[in-house]
Amino acid sequence: MSTSIKTNDAIALSSADERVRSESIVKKLLTRPELGSVSGAVLVFIFFAIVAGDSGMFNADGILNWSTVSAQLGILAIGACLLMISGEFDLSIGSMIGFAGMMMSIPALYWGWPVWLSICFAFTGALMIGYLNGLIVVRTGLPSFIVSLAFLFILRGLTIALSIMFTNKTIVSGVSEAAEGDLLAAAFGGQIGTSFFSWLAQVGWIETYNDGSPIVTGIPMVIVWFILLAVGASFVLLRTRYGNWIFASGGDAKAAKNVGVPTDKVKISLFMFTAFCATVFAACQVFEFGSAAADRGLLKEFEAIIAVVIGGALLTGGYGSVVGACFGALIFGVVQMGIFFTGADSDWFRVFLGIMLLVAVLFNNFIRQRVTGTR
Repeated sequence: MSTSIKTNDAIALSSADERVRSESIVKKLLTRPELGSVSGAVLVFIFFAIVAGDSGMFNADGILNWSTVSAQLGILAIGACLLMISGEFDLSIGSMIGFAGMMMSIPALYWGWPVWLSICFAFTGALMIGYLNGLIVVRTGLPSFIVSLAFLFILRGLTIALSIMFTNKTIVSGVSEAAEGDLLAAAFGGQIGTSFFSWLAQVGWIETYNDGSPIVTGIPMVIVWFILLAVGASFVLLRTRYGNWIFASGGDAKAAKNVGVPTDKVKISLFMFTAFCATVFAACQVFEFGSAAADRGLLKEFEAIIAVVIGGALLTGGYGSVVGACFGALIFGVVQMGIFFTGADSDWFRVFLGIMLLVAVLFNNFIRQRVTGTR
């Protein structure tokens, strides 16, 4: 009899332990900021596989299209994600794209500079502007939303005014010819894996044109930059002391400063990083299309923030994930190109973005309340 009781007690304890273990796993998953974006990406892929699976969306060229769009936004979202985790915003990154593009194109085409020097000039100027942006925020205590909004208009106005002053136009073309043979330009506007894709075409694994050349000739460098930045930023955020400083600066800047975290330097460096990411985006566009335009990057700052929020970052700072931001950008690219492949009106894309933003904020708020026990 006693043996039977002990056995029953052991079974009960074992069951209780399993329940505790399962609850802890669920709670651990719920605390992951990228949960919503990963789940959303899976649902989006399933939806378009059903609706647009026969339209070529998941052929080699279709995959390249939405991957490129996702990578372009993802580059911006990575910089915006780290800055938002630190508790700040940068609304000037969209204007920085057009400004940096002009800083690369005008010196190369009108001042006789080598293309590689024009690229270095653009990156140096962007980093200085990012430094100034962050310095004003940390020194004055003004909200970064207001400061970066001011820089949004300043940079957009400077781009238009200076391009007209030096070139008498707002679209500067002919960059491709000037960039021929330039290794640094190829690092932004070239492709990798061309031989591999030629082999795939020869064995019949990807589609070809009538002359036998592959439809997809290689992987654009914008995708390579996206992967490199995503891996590097995620490693820094999760595996380094600087990553801990980023979380601390966004969670409670005063408390972090009291324990020795250089919150001002962290935030200034992240403003510089967002400017760097915007310039990478600009360089990839300039050397892919062979031109720069004063209106490039319009509204990209808001699309980047939407991707970051969909990725699970809190608007209040101290919480977020680079992986989540990347999946948020992936959702953006898949939906944008998916609507095109389905033949639906592209105006619905903006509606989807607004709905996704609202759903992401509500979902993140619900999860935070459940995890913290405030509901």
